[in-house]
Amino acid sequence: MVKVDLSGAMGFLDSTGPDYGAAGQAHRALAEGKGAGSDFTGWLQLPRRVQGEELKKITAAAERIRDNSEVLVVVGIGGSYLGARAGIELIKPKNGPEIIFAGTGLSPDALNDKLDQLGERDFSVNVISKSGTTLEPAAAFRIFRGLLEKKYGANARKRIYATTDRARGVLKTIADKEGYETFVVPDDVGGRYSVLSAVGLLPLAAAGCDVHTMVGAAAEALYELDLRNPDNPAWQYAATRNALYAKGKRIEILASYEPSFRYMAEWWKQLYGESEGKNGVGIYPASVEYNADLHSMGQYIQDGPRTLMETVVSFDRPRRDYEVPFAMGDPDGLNYLAGRGLGEISRVAMEAVKAAHVAGGVPNIGVSVPLRDEEGFAELVCFFEVACAISGYMLGVNPFDQPGVEAYKKNMFRMLGKPGA
Repeated sequence: MVKVDLSGAMGFLDSTGPDYGAAGQAHRALAEGKGAGSDFTGWLQLPRRVQGEELKKITAAAERIRDNSEVLVVVGIGGSYLGARAGIELIKPKNGPEIIFAGTGLSPDALNDKLDQLGERDFSVNVISKSGTTLEPAAAFRIFRGLLEKKYGANARKRIYATTDRARGVLKTIADKEGYETFVVPDDVGGRYSVLSAVGLLPLAAAGCDVHTMVGAAAEALYELDLRNPDNPAWQYAATRNALYAKGKRIEILASYEPSFRYMAEWWKQLYGESEGKNGVGIYPASVEYNADLHSMGQYIQDGPRTLMETVVSFDRPRRDYEVPFAMGDPDGLNYLAGRGLGEISRVAMEAVKAAHVAGGVPNIGVSVPLRDEEGFAELVCFFEVACAISGYMLGVNPFDQPGVEAYKKNMFRMLGKPGA
């Protein structure tokens, strides 16, 4: 289960510490469906809802993809792809098809790079869109659908999997007309909270992740995160970051010493940025990758404006460790590390950085799970989702809408000459 370490943050707070009373009120509003946006809290039941027939359907489709495709092209943007990519990059499953993510932008160079990467290999497409009208994935789907039809003819439809609205929308209409297998984006779950639905589970399963273990771990995590007292790690994280925000710490840096965590950080940035950044308030979510960024961004974090807080995600043990070898004559002066595992050395580096940053005026919150695997991924997803909802309510915002996202779309469609825009 997720553990939170507040030892690097408490010195920056008043003697009363985090406001767990406010966290409790926010949690009750979430659990009882009395808060703003409560129509979009279905993610709290997703693991239980998806178990059974839906998970069987997802894994059966994933097996077909694994059997007939060397590549799966996942077409989606934002919450329609970040969760799946985060899990695949973190877990790094083996023996599955290569996953190419498309529809995340409009760069012709990026598209052509993906087409070169695909080459002549057999492939399938999983297009993910609630409406089917978001321009970036819609354009990419048109392109990759055309390639499938050119390559496979009438059999192309058997290689297209549409994850979309249950009953309406452009993509649903196309899928029904063409006979694509469809999966549902739940009506009561927003995109950034949807990774534990078919939105994320189908690509994860196709890539070779054990989604049965993942869903089971998520169900257990959500049960444990319903604890209604300050021992709840979601309360600890949400209340502490809000208390630090009130002290002027307006930017939160999410860090990890595992390079495979990069897209988990990207998923986290969308989750917290879209959920909290509205009505003129919100903690700005940023991310760094340690150790590499200690030699670049580290200077700013250590000595720049004192508006930062830092949350560091770690794993209690590596999946495979590696010992520093002994070298005759000690030519590089590293024999003092000989026989010690890189996992231990990394842990010492993490503690050294924490001490330096705290001394430099940057509060540090630690978040840890036992292992970088399906269970660890599920636990982190559930932890950050619950804490985000609680934190949003503590800020006084609706953590489940994103009105600001539509502004650029209206301008873009009007400038491109879309009929009726």
